[in-house]
Amino acid sequence: MSGRHSQQELEQVRQRIEALRKLINYHNYRYYVLDDPEIPDSEYDRLMRELQALEEAHPEFITPDSPTQRVGAEPLKEFGEVRHKVPMLSLENAFSDEELREFDARVHKLLGVEAPIEYAAEPKLDGLAVSLKYEHGVLVQGATRGDGYRGEDVTANVRTIDSIPLRLLGEEWPEVLEVRGEVFMPKSGFEKLNREARRKGEKTFANPRNAAAGSLRQLDPRVTASRPLAFFAYGWGELSVERLADTHSASMLRLRDFGLPISPELKVLRGVEACLAYHREMQERRDSLDYDIDGVVFKVDRLDWQERLGYVSRAPRWAIAHKFPAEEALTVLRDVEWQVGRTGAVTPVARLEPVQVGGVTVKSATLHNMDEIEKKDIRIGDTVYVRRAGDVIPEIVRVLLERRPPNARRIRLPKKCPVCGSDVIKPEGEAIARCTGGLYCPAQRKESIKHFASRRAMDIEGLGDKLVEQLVDKGLVKDPADLYGLTKEQLVGLERMGEKSAQNLLDALERSKETTLARFLYAIGIREVGEATAQTLARHFGSLEAIENASEEELQQVPDIGPVVAAYIAGFFRQPHNREVIEKLRKAGVRWPEGKPAPRPEELPLHGKTFVLTGALSRPREEIKEELQALGARVSGSVSKKTDYVVVGEHPGSKYDKARALGITILDEAGLRKLLEEARGS
Repeated sequence: MSGRHSQQELEQVRQRIEALRKLINYHNYRYYVLDDPEIPDSEYDRLMRELQALEEAHPEFITPDSPTQRVGAEPLKEFGEVRHKVPMLSLENAFSDEELREFDARVHKLLGVEAPIEYAAEPKLDGLAVSLKYEHGVLVQGATRGDGYRGEDVTANVRTIDSIPLRLLGEEWPEVLEVRGEVFMPKSGFEKLNREARRKGEKTFANPRNAAAGSLRQLDPRVTASRPLAFFAYGWGELSVERLADTHSASMLRLRDFGLPISPELKVLRGVEACLAYHREMQERRDSLDYDIDGVVFKVDRLDWQERLGYVSRAPRWAIAHKFPAEEALTVLRDVEWQVGRTGAVTPVARLEPVQVGGVTVKSATLHNMDEIEKKDIRIGDTVYVRRAGDVIPEIVRVLLERRPPNARRIRLPKKCPVCGSDVIKPEGEAIARCTGGLYCPAQRKESIKHFASRRAMDIEGLGDKLVEQLVDKGLVKDPADLYGLTKEQLVGLERMGEKSAQNLLDALERSKETTLARFLYAIGIREVGEATAQTLARHFGSLEAIENASEEELQQVPDIGPVVAAYIAGFFRQPHNREVIEKLRKAGVRWPEGKPAPRPEELPLHGKTFVLTGALSRPREEIKEELQALGARVSGSVSKKTDYVVVGEHPGSKYDKARALGITILDEAGLRKLLEEARGS
C-alpha cells in the first residue's frame, strides 16, 4: 500500500506495543520488586529497543505510562505545590529499649488487651519521603512530604526512577491509590556517583541521603534520570476503597502485587521482646545492607486497632521509630598525628575531644590525606562533625565554620617521616604522601623484606611471609641486608625451622646473591618501579651508580618514566639510609653484571625512521616492534607520506596498496631481516 499501513497492520502494531509494555512491566516487577529476574539484561534491552523502535515509527501509540517515557521532560522553572489529602505525618521516636517498652505498654493500655500485640516491622530508610498517586492504575502525580500537609510536585522526576512503576500490575487496584514511600540512593550507586564526580573534578555528595534529596529536587528531570535512585513503599494515603486488607503487612503485600517495591526486611513480630530482637538484628546487619537505615519502624499490624488508637498531635499512636544510636556527633579537633603505613603511606589521624558516636567513645578519626583536608578546610581547633558507620574507622565529615576559633591552625604535611626521619614526598597529581626510606623505615620493614625475598625479586626460596614476621619480631633482621648475616643457630631457634630447613634457607640466600641489575632494582622496592620499569632503567643507564646519581630531569628522558615515577626514584636514592642498606647488600656479596648506558635516541641506527607492519607475519608483531624500537625506529599503525618502510607478510591489505601508491619502500620479511642485521652491525 505504498508507504501506508492498512488498519489491520496498525492494529497488529498496537497489539505488539501493548504486549511489549506488559512484558517489560512484568520483568521490571521481577527485577525491582521480587529481586528475582527471569531474563538476562541483554534480553530486557532487546525488548526495550523493539518497543522504542515501534513507538518511534508510530508516535500516535505513545502513552505517558509506557516504559519508554521515563526521561525527556523539559526542565521546570520551579516546582508546583501539592496538598496532601491525607496528611503525611511524622513518627514519634524511641531512643532506647525502655522507651520502646513504654510505647508497647501504652498501646496495650489504650486497646485494653493483655495478649502480646503483633507489629509490622521494617528498617527505617534514611532517604526522602514521597507520595505517588495512581489513578486507574497509572502514575499521575509524585510529591515530596514537605511539611506533611503541602509538598512539592516532583512528578517528572519520580517518573525517571526505574523501580517506580508508571502503570500498576494486574487490574485489582483501587481507582485511586496514593502510595507513600522513601526515595533513596543505594550505597553502591552513591560510591559510583562520587567516584565519577571526583574523576571529573566536580563536587562530591556528603552522604547517600543528601545525594537522594538533591537528585530528586532537580528542576531538570534528565539530571534525576542520570542518578542511581531507588524506591521502597512503606504505606498509603488517599484510597478510593475503605482498605486494601485487614492488616498493614497484608496491605503491603498487595502493594507489592501491584508492582511496587517494598522492603525485603518487612516482618510481623509478636510482642515487644521480638521487636527488640529484630532491632538488634537490623543494627548488626546495618552495614551489610546496600542502603542507609537509621532505625526500625514498628506499626500495630491490625488496621482496626490502628483506627481505634488514632493520632496525637502530628503523629500516630500506633507507630514508632526505634532509632539507632547517633552515627554523627560534634566534637573538637585537638591535634593531628601522622602515621606511616606498611607501604610508606603517610596518613593524617585526627585526635579528638572524646565523643559518643554510634554508642562508642571516639577519640580519633581518619583525615584520609592532604587533598581531603584542604578540600574540607579542616584546621586544628575546629568544631567538626564526626561520623562512624559500624566497624568503619570514624571520619570527619565537615567543619562547623561558624565555630572556628581565631587561633585555629592549618594542618601541614610533615617534611620528614615521623618514624625514620627520611624525606616525605607527594608527587604532583598524587593524593597520598609517602616516606622515601623504604629499605630502612621500621614502619615498612616487614613489607620491604617480604618484597625483597619474593620470587620475581631476589627469589629467596623458603623465606615466606611468616618467617619474615618472626625474623623482624625477634629483632634478627632490620633491613634486607641483615638477611645475609643470619646464622644456622639463629634460624634453628625459630618456630617450624629445623636443621635441614635452616640450611636450605642459607643456601637459597647464597644463590640469590647472583642476580641482575633489573631484578635488584625491582627488589629494593622503589615506589612505582615494577619489573618492566626496572628493566627499562637497567637498560637505559647500565649501572646502579648512574641511576643513583640521575636527576629527575634525566630520569624523565627514559621511555615510559614520567614526573611522578621520576620523583619517587630520585627521592628514594636521596635518602642516606637507603644508600647505606644498598652498600651493606653489596658488601654481603650481592652482585650483578653492569653494562654500558644505552645510547641516546639520536645515536640509534634507525632513529627518525617510521615502519608500518601489515599482513600475516611469521613472528609475533609485538616481537618485531620491540626489535625496531630498540634500534630507535617508530612503529605506526597507519601509512602516510611520513612512513619510511612498510613490512608486508602474507595477504597484506589496504596498507600495502597505499604504500605502493605513495612510492614507499616495501620490505618482505627477508628484507626486514637484512635491514635489522645491517643496523645492528653499524
